[in-house]
Amino acid sequence: MRLVVARCSVEYTGRLDAQLPEATRLVMVKADGCVAIHSDGGAYKPLNWMNAPNSILEAEGVWTVTNPKGETLTITFHEVLSDSAHELGEDPGLVKDGVEAHLQELLAAIPDAIEHGLTLVRREWPTSIGPVDLMCRDANGDFVAVEIKRRGEIDGVEQLARYLEVLRPDTTLKNLRGTFVAQTIKPQAKTIAEARGISCVEVDYDDLRGRRPEELRLF
Repeated sequence: MRLVVARCSVEYTGRLDAQLPEATRLVMVKADGCVAIHSDGGAYKPLNWMNAPNSILEAEGVWTVTNPKGETLTITFHEVLSDSAHELGEDPGLVKDGVEAHLQELLAAIPDAIEHGLTLVRREWPTSIGPVDLMCRDANGDFVAVEIKRRGEIDGVEQLARYLEVLRPDTTLKNLRGTFVAQTIKPQAKTIAEARGISCVEVDYDDLRGRRPEELRLF
């Protein structure tokens, strides 16, 4: 991973045009080619980013980041304060908390609780950017990618949207669509999901525990 702290300005050209005026920021380049630009605030969410795969052209004081869709992120460096690279090695992945992991287990056993007629194809369906919690098929035989969170927030919706973007070129996944599932889903997350064509489902954890199959009754 490469980390550059610098006074920089940024221009994005793609689905819309956006600019970041000159300021001190962190520019992060991951080993997979993902580029993210952070300020000293706003928690984890970057000000702008380009998901992998990207090509990065470095010239004197300017980086031009381009993805296969033709979107471009141009970063102009006015003063570089720090530039370092670190080998992080292989990551073991996210270990989910007990409630979230158990929600996935319960919904894998009774996917009908998400949508009538839904059946499980596989848990932890692999993609190049991480596994989808559940891959299911609906009553029409169409595929449904399901992402499960304890609390439904915007980042969870965006995570599922990225999975769908990676999976949709696979023609074996007939009419693939996404469903975001959580105990509670924030209104902002529902709005983003609707814009992304993703359905939202809220589930009751205690109700699911009461409906679980006998082999999952641990207490």
